[in-house]
Amino acid sequence: MASKREKAPDKRMRKIALVICEGETEVGYLNLIKKWYKSPVRIVSHIEGTRITQTLIDKHARELKISPFDKVDTFLMYDMDVPAINDKLMVCKAELLLSNPCFEIWLLLHAKDQKSALSSGAVLKELKKSAPVWNNYNKAIYTDTQKAFLRDHLDEAINRAKILKDFQNPSSRIFKLLEILKNKASLS
Repeated sequence: MASKREKAPDKRMRKIALVICEGETEVGYLNLIKKWYKSPVRIVSHIEGTRITQTLIDKHARELKISPFDKVDTFLMYDMDVPAINDKLMVCKAELLLSNPCFEIWLLLHAKDQKSALSSGAVLKELKKSAPVWNNYNKAIYTDTQKAFLRDHLDEAINRAKILKDFQNPSSRIFKLLEILKNKASLS
């Protein structure tokens, strides 16, 4: 006769990366890297826009924990072109994956070195000029050739981003999440 006891919860720790971001562009990129890295880290993204607060971050992290063994690392992926939001982000307890002035600076770093400051509009223009693959760039939607380009030039983008000063224009800290994922993937 089969036992009627409930199965005990799994006692292995699950690693979850909670990435809170401001828009669809960031989520589109996060979906890409989830496919690239078959790591034990589960990426969950939430779009919160300008409503970001520590209370909201804590609420999302609590919702993801199924057992006391789960570990949730929180990341904030935002553009730095809105000063009011920057002030809110700097007081949050999370790893900041900020791009200055906007997310597209991260994409641009895959194609070229960018050391001089740019406006958000200038970044988009520069991205479209940087490589033929970006001529028809549409926020949050990547073509197969753009996906391949990002994957093929990822190490260059990481190296270029590391040289830039955090939070200055231009800069992007998105490489911090990618380094964690690369490390976890190589360990599994």
